[in-house]
Amino acid sequence: MTTDSNQKVVFWGCFIALITTSFAFISRAFLVNDPALWPAEFGLNQVQAQELFGAGIWPFAISIILFSLVIDRIGYRMAMLFSFVCYAVYAMLALQAHGIVHPEGEALAGEALQQARADALSKLTLGSIVLGLGNGTVEAFINPVVATLFPREKTKWLNILHAGWPGGLVLGGILTILLGGAAAEDWRILVYIIAIPAVVYVFMLFRAEFPVNERVASGVTYREMLAEFGVLGALIAAFLVFKQLGMVFVWDDGLTWGLVFASVAAYAAYCRSLGRPMMILLCLIMMPLATTELGTDGAITGIMEEPLKEAGWHPLWVLIYTSAIMMVLRFFAGAIVHRINPLGLLMSCAVLAIAGLWALSGASGLAMIFLAATLYGVGKTFFWPTMLGVVAEQYPKGGAVTLNSIAGIGMLTVGIVGGPLIGAMQEKSAQVALEAKADALPGIYAQISSPNSYFLGEYTAVDGAKVAALPEAQQAEIQATVKEAKQGALADVTVFPLIMLVGYIGMFLYFRGRGGYKAVELTGAQAAGGVAGAAEM
Repeated sequence: MTTDSNQKVVFWGCFIALITTSFAFISRAFLVNDPALWPAEFGLNQVQAQELFGAGIWPFAISIILFSLVIDRIGYRMAMLFSFVCYAVYAMLALQAHGIVHPEGEALAGEALQQARADALSKLTLGSIVLGLGNGTVEAFINPVVATLFPREKTKWLNILHAGWPGGLVLGGILTILLGGAAAEDWRILVYIIAIPAVVYVFMLFRAEFPVNERVASGVTYREMLAEFGVLGALIAAFLVFKQLGMVFVWDDGLTWGLVFASVAAYAAYCRSLGRPMMILLCLIMMPLATTELGTDGAITGIMEEPLKEAGWHPLWVLIYTSAIMMVLRFFAGAIVHRINPLGLLMSCAVLAIAGLWALSGASGLAMIFLAATLYGVGKTFFWPTMLGVVAEQYPKGGAVTLNSIAGIGMLTVGIVGGPLIGAMQEKSAQVALEAKADALPGIYAQISSPNSYFLGEYTAVDGAKVAALPEAQQAEIQATVKEAKQGALADVTVFPLIMLVGYIGMFLYFRGRGGYKAVELTGAQAAGGVAGAAEM
């Protein structure tokens, strides 16, 4: 295989591997959220269903960070094979769960059915965790591989690579709609679909020659790689990792901080560096970025779904539409970056995201909602892969650690802080709106709200059960008020892209004072497409 053909095989194999992760994501979302599928077969309530879905998310983020520490030692091929094994194990456990509830030649009922459902849920939960590890491993190896394949056009090719995620959502969403009847009769068909891209990418990459990471080829040591991320970066990542694990396995904050201190102390003793200041800044900016891109998607989808349903459209077309925008535009990132550089692109995207969220907060009617959502969708398109591109271009010595850890930090932030914070903003907006109706509904908020708490403190939320106990006329008025208020809260969410914009402007001015934004090139780096397997440190 020639170098050029090998490079193409490796890149498109990585692209299809990312499609596999998005196939897995959308199929599980459909299985968990459709009452006729997993909730009906395994007797899941809403809490159990969302816990099951979450079991496939948090391992994704954690494995990205942990694998980045060892991926150069074990080799890209081993990581790729591990991810494939994870998909196979997930499929096996999901099919076993079906067999437990539907044993051959026997129809379960009563206590036997309840016990079978409990056993099946354990299988599904374990399978979801394994699947999340596999998805994270894919992200952990494809990012450094593509950054190494295209050392002079990292931002461009990382954007094209990450078109695979929305591309998989588009394909998966369309397949789910087309298979609606068949999937309802036997959900296992959605598990089999994941096998298609998984088999394709393992077939493409098994015999391909992976490149040696540029930091390894340049003679940058493992210690120097860790020093780029530094103690401050490790502190951010370790806190988010152990906080997430503490939330999953329900341990107290004392243990969380003990584990954080021990791991950061070990990291500091080895790398002896606080980290590069701008790298730490990029980690901090990634937090509002991930919240803007991922945290608001649920709220926006909810706003768009209702007018779609009224027009007779399947709600999944919301996801397909916004994902198609991202997929197409990411293929053109190279031309844009060539004209305005990555920081210019990020500043422009932040402005568009602010405008889009502001417009969505007051939009009404199908046409205006889709117009505002399009504006927001264009804005968020380039955020994630361009940030990875900036990290790869400015800190090539950081190798897989800086590149993958910032992605893990973003994902963990959404689950721990960003998503709940947006929810709290929406609940606060609903409180203000209902309290403003003191004349029409005197004291109503106190009657229908319940106190709650989350990572950042206390809040009150509308209690659906209390609302359901009210007369129908009051229910309708409260629901309409809450819906409008939560949509209006998207104006408050603009604070996240605004923070990002300030950070990007600061970085732009910093680089302009140094002669302009330029990618850092490691001297002595070997050509892409080098030796396969584990690389020497």
